[in-house]
Amino acid sequence: MNADLHCPLCAASGAGVFHRDRRREYLRCSHCALVFVPPAYHLSAAAEKAEYDLHRNAVDDPGYRRFLGRLAEPLMQRVPAPARGMDFGCGPGPALAAMLAEAGYQLMLYDPFYHPDPAALRQHYRFITATEVVEHLQRPGAELQRLWGLLEPGGLLGIMTKLVRDQAAFANWHYKNDATHVCFFSEQTWQWWARQHGAGLERIGADVILLRKPASCVVDG
Repeated sequence: MNADLHCPLCAASGAGVFHRDRRREYLRCSHCALVFVPPAYHLSAAAEKAEYDLHRNAVDDPGYRRFLGRLAEPLMQRVPAPARGMDFGCGPGPALAAMLAEAGYQLMLYDPFYHPDPAALRQHYRFITATEVVEHLQRPGAELQRLWGLLEPGGLLGIMTKLVRDQAAFANWHYKNDATHVCFFSEQTWQWWARQHGAGLERIGADVILLRKPASCVVDG
């Protein structure tokens, strides 16, 4: 057991080893079921950005747009235009934001490396998207709490990330091999998070999670 390490999502201690490979150790929180990589294995900010600079996700790439459509389409069905939203962790080529803007939505961008606009984190939104982002967060509890606070009552947080199934599948899972991926959510983890926040939870397909903020919530700030 790793009693001295606290879960980066729920802050509980006592996570147990879930998997080890030649490069890293992966712990699983006994409270919220998050699987996470201890900080000793995290990349520096410079090394992390160098990895992201290798990505080639063009705004006009039809295949990439189809991929993002797995989140965009259910989001648009549930939140009508011209609602205002933020694409969090949009990267250097904010294709999802472009797709939603083309459909009549109002978009702000935020990315700590490519669009570090502090003004975007001081506003409130009807929806926030985070596609292939949460697995990179070294402090997922704090970051998700911040995003939740930026949502209007009844707002929607749309997340795309691959989900942990079990130890056997994890051992052969390509998703864990990306050095910038440091936390891995399961459906159980999202159920825990939704309960903590009184959120409506909807899973769509293999990797899309929609979290609805209660309509009676008081907006932070």
